[in-house]
Amino acid sequence: MVRRRPVATRRSAVPATVLGTAPAGLRRAAVFAFCLIAISAAGYVGYLVVSELTLPVVALFLALVITSVLRPVVDLMARRLPRALAVLIALVGTALVLIGLGVVVGEVVSAESGRLSHEIHGGFGRIEKWLEGAPFHIRHGALADLQNKVTSFVSSHRQQLVSAAVSGASWIVEAAATAALALFCSVFFLHSGERMWAWARRQSGSTGGAGWERAGRTAWQTFAGYTRGLFVVAATNAVLVGVGLVILGVPLAVPLTLLEFFAAFIPLIGSPVALAVASVVALATRGPVIALVVLALIVVIGQIEGHLLHPLVMSWAVRIHPVAIALSVAAGTVLGGVIGAAVAVPVVSVAWAVICELRRRPDEVTEPGGGSG
Repeated sequence: MVRRRPVATRRSAVPATVLGTAPAGLRRAAVFAFCLIAISAAGYVGYLVVSELTLPVVALFLALVITSVLRPVVDLMARRLPRALAVLIALVGTALVLIGLGVVVGEVVSAESGRLSHEIHGGFGRIEKWLEGAPFHIRHGALADLQNKVTSFVSSHRQQLVSAAVSGASWIVEAAATAALALFCSVFFLHSGERMWAWARRQSGSTGGAGWERAGRTAWQTFAGYTRGLFVVAATNAVLVGVGLVILGVPLAVPLTLLEFFAAFIPLIGSPVALAVASVVALATRGPVIALVVLALIVVIGQIEGHLLHPLVMSWAVRIHPVAIALSVAAGTVLGGVIGAAVAVPVVSVAWAVICELRRRPDEVTEPGGGSG
């Protein structure tokens, strides 16, 4: 009896023959292009979703940052105390430290406000005389004319400025809501994060459980390592800047030091912006020579951060090329402004760490989540 050839086999012979006639390079390029289009479409859809849910996404990111920083402290205290009490002590202690820093900054600004106003008034006169000389040769009274124009502009547009300030006050409400949601989530992450992760891993089913486990552990270790390392780098930069400003006699050294600490969380552009503000204060109060010295701190601290602190402190986290960091920060800034610039590098680091971990064969894995790029 003659057996009939399956229909499915006959149908698949034509496209297989067509694909077989195409060059191998073209076939690989077609597959790569299809994958790139699919990934780009998924990324665009994700961007649209995130852009519509900015508040919860930012709150979740802040909660993860708080958890990564306070988790070692909570684990240490939980050895002798109930975990709920350890979480409460860690969060309350952190809040008290932040409030204390705010009080210190307020006291410093209040104590130096009178002297600073006098120094700035005299500093503008020194700056004007300096600009009138070589090599600028700006005409006498140019700064005074500029100040008068700014004052008249503010006076004529006072109503519009007040309206803009009132409409922008909604940011305060949104920031408070984001902080409250982040604090709420961090409480549960610190208290029962392992149980939450175990529940999420069980939802993946029996297939792919090991892959989910490795990816999740690697993502968390990378994010926590990056965040803790960034705190160390920011604190070191702030100490260096604070010591330099105190030695140079620049007013408001404490507020400027705190500004440098928080600005360092935005890679590449945060520290230069903070030191530029310090340079303006130094120019207005101490003159151009001290301002140039403060500008020199930008170069010195940048070299220390790039060639010493980051290689040493970030050794346990995924290390990506400086070009990738610069492109990530630029893309994050375009897509999400300051928030996008702050979250771009950790997101790229985590994604790259997960990709490298999943590319490893199971027999190459020695520890769960131990992937370094």
